[in-house]
Amino acid sequence: MENETKSILKRYLVCFCVAAGLVLAVLAIRGFFTSDSKMNVQILHDAFFSAGALLVLFAGLLYVSGEGMFLGIGYALGRAVKALIPFSRKEHETYAQYRERKIGKHKRSGESCLLFTGLFFVLVSVIFLIIWYQM
Repeated sequence: MENETKSILKRYLVCFCVAAGLVLAVLAIRGFFTSDSKMNVQILHDAFFSAGALLVLFAGLLYVSGEGMFLGIGYALGRAVKALIPFSRKEHETYAQYRERKIGKHKRSGESCLLFTGLFFVLVSVIFLIIWYQM
């Protein structure tokens, strides 16, 4: 296999393991092993949906961050710190220079594996929800 294919496979595997860990954590917190099967299916739905929703939301946050949504906040905080520290070097960088510097070095990767793994877990939770309504 090529190195790029192995890298993508590793990203998806890590995302899947993180989501599975979240599912196991929710199952442990909610107490999965009850005598009521309807409650167990509801707990399975909650576990898979919470893991899937978190991954989808983190993918959205990474996408928005990659597009430069938080650059203004970073620039303002950096300027505030430089203004409050008395002996810091006084480099005057405009916002346009700051944005060019930050976006120029940004490498976009990892959003798609989070998104698709999260959507898979949400789909599994919808299946458990359909089963729960049939009970």
